[in-house]
Amino acid sequence: MAKEIGAIIKLQVKGGAANPAPPIGPALGAKGVNIMEFCKQFNARTQEKAGKILPVIITVYVDKSFEFIIKQPPVAVQILEATKLKSGSPEPNRKKVASISWEQVREIADVKMSDLNCFTPESAMKMVAGTARSMGVTLTGQAPFNN
Repeated sequence: MAKEIGAIIKLQVKGGAANPAPPIGPALGAKGVNIMEFCKQFNARTQEKAGKILPVIITVYVDKSFEFIIKQPPVAVQILEATKLKSGSPEPNRKKVASISWEQVREIADVKMSDLNCFTPESAMKMVAGTARSMGVTLTGQAPFNN
């Protein structure tokens, strides 16, 4: 028989750097979860992605046990890494801060495809392109799906 779910917690944590300090400690402690056990498991599973921001969904059961799912880094973070920027444009409609190629958009879409709400690589690329535009990043070249 399946366990009864007590709570679902969504956090964004740097890979390999989970510790009991805020925001992790208070979020898990309020639900009665063993914070150190979560930190150990999370750090062990994210060693290869050290330093990257990773969304994690923690399912806490009524008996205080837990499971967690680690997602891919957010698209905005991947775009910032690709363009080597600190942040997006404060006025994306007026001030453009960088540009990326459609090949870079395809790479980001391929990585993030499992977390996105789409079925084809082209639709994933359109979602990534929309995020880039909203950050003030222009796209160079011809879109591969318009040919």
